[in-house]
Amino acid sequence: MFLCLNLFFFQQTFSQVTLPRLIRDSMVLQRDAKLKIWGWASPGEKVSIRFNGKSAHAITASDGKWNATLPAMKAGGPYIMHIKGKNTIQLKDVLIGDVWLCAGQSNMVHQMSLHNITYASDIAEANYPEIRQFWVATETSLTGPEKDYSSGSWKWANPKDVADFSAVAYFFALQIHKKYRVPIGIINTSVGGTPIEAWTSEDGLKDFAEISATLSRNKDTSYVNDVNRKAAAIQNVSRAIVDKGLTGELKWYDTSYVSKGWQRISVPGYWEDQGVRDLNGVVWYRREINIPQEMTGVPAKIFLGRIVDADVLYVNGKQIGQTGYQYPQRRYSVASGVLKPGKNILVVRVQNNGGKGGFVPDKPYYVEANGKLVDLTGYWDYKVGEVYSPMKRTDVEPISAQNQPTSLFNAMVAPAASFPIKGVLWYQGESNSGNAAQYRELLPALIKDYRKVFSQPLLPFLYVQLPNFGDANYLPTEGSWPILREAALQTLDVPNTGMAVTIDLGEWNDIHPDNKKDVGERLALAARKLVYNERNLVSSGPLFKSSQINGNKIVIDFDHIGSGLITNDGEELSHFSIADDSKKFVWAKTRIEGNKVIVWAEGINDPKYVRYAWSDNPAGANLYNSEGLPASPFRTDK
Repeated sequence: MFLCLNLFFFQQTFSQVTLPRLIRDSMVLQRDAKLKIWGWASPGEKVSIRFNGKSAHAITASDGKWNATLPAMKAGGPYIMHIKGKNTIQLKDVLIGDVWLCAGQSNMVHQMSLHNITYASDIAEANYPEIRQFWVATETSLTGPEKDYSSGSWKWANPKDVADFSAVAYFFALQIHKKYRVPIGIINTSVGGTPIEAWTSEDGLKDFAEISATLSRNKDTSYVNDVNRKAAAIQNVSRAIVDKGLTGELKWYDTSYVSKGWQRISVPGYWEDQGVRDLNGVVWYRREINIPQEMTGVPAKIFLGRIVDADVLYVNGKQIGQTGYQYPQRRYSVASGVLKPGKNILVVRVQNNGGKGGFVPDKPYYVEANGKLVDLTGYWDYKVGEVYSPMKRTDVEPISAQNQPTSLFNAMVAPAASFPIKGVLWYQGESNSGNAAQYRELLPALIKDYRKVFSQPLLPFLYVQLPNFGDANYLPTEGSWPILREAALQTLDVPNTGMAVTIDLGEWNDIHPDNKKDVGERLALAARKLVYNERNLVSSGPLFKSSQINGNKIVIDFDHIGSGLITNDGEELSHFSIADDSKKFVWAKTRIEGNKVIVWAEGINDPKYVRYAWSDNPAGANLYNSEGLPASPFRTDK
């Protein structure tokens, strides 16, 4: 009886032809490749497909799945696809072009809307019906690959929908579309703060013993749930939050509240840099500002740069907005009527969980309305609302599903494995900086894995080398980000790969730099050369080729010199360091001779090694080719 009931419900479930989320209205299919179309129906059910003058047929297998293959087709559309079983499905507005899988962490995630000040005109002018994105919602699976996505649809690049496009992917697609006049599809599968292991399949990680052990352990859902329950219980016991600013009769954001005993502090800036030591907790900021008459009675915006970690903004006692983590730029909309002529009270509740807390320097801080600005930098008043007790370190750490091996591959890549694609765009690495050396093995493993998963042995794989980030150091130094950049550089040894160097596109105080257009366009350059076969195109900045010791000098040779080596600022070369056997690096003197760089230093008579731009943030690294593309950081020592 049990088996009969199961069979009955199984047949009911697939009594009609159903399709995966990717195969739907407005999709983009890959040109010049056999088109795999699949779905589900009743076992034994015949399914027929008609599309662009071609047809295909399939019989549903016993597990309820059917597969059909249409012949390769040239770019074009829009077309209508007819799928018929017991029911008929009609898919409209289908295009044939090039489909790119865009994966990684937050810098691939970042939508155009998060950069809507910098790219306001790009958003307003977007009118590209043949550039389309399928946004994959964040999902995880620790137990194995999923068959389909739970949501998602194809959207084209117009001023409304382009706001949700990945900025990097959009500017890449725009360049390729304008150049070749073919439809471009973007499958955007990316999640902020995630490691490369989460994006790799179980088979792709089989050579990493420690990771494979973690993977096997995580398949036990009862184990994962038990660990997370214990971790949550410990955290709840160790921190009971009581914010004085919210517990009194008058809240500290109330306009009737009198701010007695508050101290002065500068905005922007971290409180740890202004006489407050090792404070994790809640700090309230308060300031009275004068708003001119012409800035009232209209909608306004308040720019609060970035805040570490979370914040709530109040204006004249009214909550205007809040942000729960440190990375987004704070751009709060203020409704008409909230700001008054004359005195206005701004209050910001800042919550910091670790490290330096406060307002990040070198960001915009002002009120804007009716084309006028009121500056918010300078002295504010502050008062501590809560001090967190130090968290007790325990052996019980929560298991975050999205950071676990295979979890994102299973849920966000595997369902697309049968969908033919042109290539992969990859922007990730920040979350692996804690174990940067292993990235030299993990990135090639991911490439090999995706080529197997998508059944394309030479699937083009283009990736972004991490930009400059963090404090600038004016002495030769070590760091984890140079190791990650080196891993990316070395991965170019893998056939059919390309790299966008972005060492000049970062921001020292923002892991999510605003300049996403140049990143996308440099990836497009790499694609034009590698994938679209523009043979004479200079697609990369100078890449280290070889070094030769010549007396007290070292001669560096480069590939991708284009029309010649230059400094982009007209100054002497910077960020070259040199060392002898001691590996105690000192800043070097340099000169460009044709296609080579000569490096030496006083006191280094027997040089052995050279490094270039070898720090987390080599501010001002200035070696370029004449086409305006920067040289990749490198070192000659191992």
